[in-house]
This record gives sequence, C-alpha cells and structure tokens, in this order.
Amino acid sequence: MSDFKAQALKYHAEPTPGKISIEISKPAETVRDLALAYSPGVAEPVRCIAENPDDVYKYTAKGNLVAVISNGSAILGLGNLGPMASKPVMEGKALLFKRFANLDSIDIEVSHRTTEEFINTVANIADTFGGINLEDIKAPECFEIEKELIKRCNIPVFHDDQHGTAIVTAAGMLNALEIQGKDISKATIVCMGAGAAAIACMELLIKCGAKREYIYMLDTKGVIHTRRDDLNQYKQLFANNTDKRTLEDALEGADVFVGVSGPDVLPAEALKLMADKPVIFACSNPDPEIKPELAHATRSDIIMATGRSDYPNQVNNVLCFPFIFRGALDVRASVINDEMKIAAVEAIRSIAKEPVSEAVLKAAEVASLEFGPQYIIPKPMDPRLLERVSKAVSDAAIASGVARI
Repeated sequence: MSDFKAQALKYHAEPTPGKISIEISKPAETVRDLALAYSPGVAEPVRCIAENPDDVYKYTAKGNLVAVISNGSAILGLGNLGPMASKPVMEGKALLFKRFANLDSIDIEVSHRTTEEFINTVANIADTFGGINLEDIKAPECFEIEKELIKRCNIPVFHDDQHGTAIVTAAGMLNALEIQGKDISKATIVCMGAGAAAIACMELLIKCGAKREYIYMLDTKGVIHTRRDDLNQYKQLFANNTDKRTLEDALEGADVFVGVSGPDVLPAEALKLMADKPVIFACSNPDPEIKPELAHATRSDIIMATGRSDYPNQVNNVLCFPFIFRGALDVRASVINDEMKIAAVEAIRSIAKEPVSEAVLKAAEVASLEFGPQYIIPKPMDPRLLERVSKAVSDAAIASGVARI
C-alpha cells in the first residue's frame, strides 16, 4: 500500500469514521431549554409555519441546508460503483460546502431501478432543504434528472459536474484567451469528451460568446458530425457539418483544446497542429489528456490548465459551487439560472486579475501569483471568492427575477 493511500484511508477512518457530523445550535442544558427545543415549545413555530409556509426559513435550518445527492453512477473518474461507494465523495462535498461557504450539508445516496424512481425520490424530499447539489450521475440520464427536478422543485437544483465545471472552465478560458490575445467569438474549440461536463462546458462557452459552428466535439468514435446516426439528443446539439473525423483533423489550426475525457489522449504531435498561442485545458483527473511537462516541451506558446492541484491553473469546482449556493440561498432563489452562472464566471475571472494576499500565497505554497499564463484562475483558498462570487450570484438572481427576498 502506498503512503498516500494509507494516509487517505486513515484520514477517513480515524478518529471517527467519515468527514461530517451534526451539532446542535441552541442551548439544551436545562429543563426549560428542552421545553423550548421540543415539546411544548416547538408547537409555536409549527403553528406559524402551518399558517405561513415561508416561516420555515425563519424557524428552521432549511435556508442554510444543502443536500448532496448521488446514485454513484459516475464517481469521479472511477465509474459506476454504486450509491454506497459514492458516500465518501458526497461527504467530501458536504465538507467543502461548510469549509468554504459555511453551508450545512447532508449527503444522500439513492438506490433506484429507473431514472423516474430517482427523480421521484429526490422531488419528494426536496422541501427539507434550501438547495440540492446533484453529483456523480452519469450522462445522459443526468440531463433528464436535473431538468425534471428543476421543474418539480421550488428550490435551486444544480448538477455540479455539469455547471460547476462549466463555470470554472469558462472563467479560466476567458482569461486565458485574453492573455493570448484571442477573441472567443472567433476561436476554434476542440472538445475531447461528450459527457455531462463537456456538453455543459461548451453550452456555457457559447453563452459567453463562442460560436457553436466553431466547436468540434469528439466522443470515442471521433468527431461528432451531422452524418452520424448514433447520436443522442444532447450530442446532436454539437453535430458539426464537417469532413473532419479525427482528433488530428479537428486540431488543425484550432485555438483551444478542452479535455474532459481520459488520460494521455492528446499526443504531442497533435498539439503541434494547433494555431499559434493555443489554450489547453486537460481536465481529466487524476491523469490529464496530456502531461503538462510534455505539453510545455512540445509548445512554448501555450497556456495550460489541468484538474490537478500540483500544477498551475487548476480547474477546480470548489471555486464555484459553494458560492453559487451561498448566493442563491441568501436571496432564496427558486432556481440557478444562466444569469447567475455567467455572473459567477465574471466574478471568478476578475479576482485573478487582482493582487494576491500573503495569506493566500502561503496557503497555496507559492512565492508569488500574478495574472498571466501561470495564473488564470484564483486559488480555492482565496477568501475573496466567498464575498465576491456569492454577491454576484445574489445580485444576478435579484436582477433576473428569481430571488424571493
């Protein structure tokens, strides 16, 4: 057993199994405390909520409570390992919500036979929470699940593997293209991967100015084009009318490569085919589509991001999801809409252009950080993210009419 594996298992097992716990927020020491906390005192907020359902936010923890829900069908890069195997990941997500946005969170793992069963289970318990974070659910089922739950629930529902990844990718991409002197509306983008994250990333980049006709998406069978008859409705959105068929065909003269697929699928020779000053987002974890050392040795003019914390420019969802939910719950938004997502993109990318405090440098274990090829997105421990991204999301919710306070 490797040292890191042993440390990881010990971290999760000791001194208490798991990563989260529940603590009480009110005194419970005296008979009077207990009378107020439970019977007979608890009857008073019950009556208030029965008369005015919105009082549930005044008298309970609903407004600061997020459910992290999975069926374990797409766990990290490990695949469909089932609900129980997903529990450590969901607990980890709950930990991150608390650490970065002071949101209480509980993980829920759902066993089901059909997509409809999963949707019904979540919809039937949704009112318990202020928001729902869907996690590690495979495509294409995840699209239907999120769409239906948004329709049926009166609280924000957000599939982080789609939209969290897309928001952080878009923030980093816009900054990288700016540094490279490129206009996103004219950039040719090659996307390796056609799952939930890939489709969400490309859709958000389009909302940020990219042109659909300049996007070449690839799955395991090659370029997604209009003459293929094996495409689901989500891939069809990116079927390009082109004669390009291979990754090398697509990369010829391309400005951007986005990888949300698997390790080592971008050969060095293919990287050489790209336009001057390309942007490479190789986000497969833990092993990227091309190793940064190889990419930089092949091209000296690239800006590169990965999903790993041990390289510059980590595309990390923790830059987004805690603050998206913080902002949404602070104004009791009914949904997380495109306006809120784009506001998060702009807030995240703006922080990277500003000076970095000594505390952040120390936490990141680096001597300096300055906006440029090695620093296109903020570090997760930057305290400005909570205030700035949350406020941008809240403001966008109010402006777009989905806030209730």
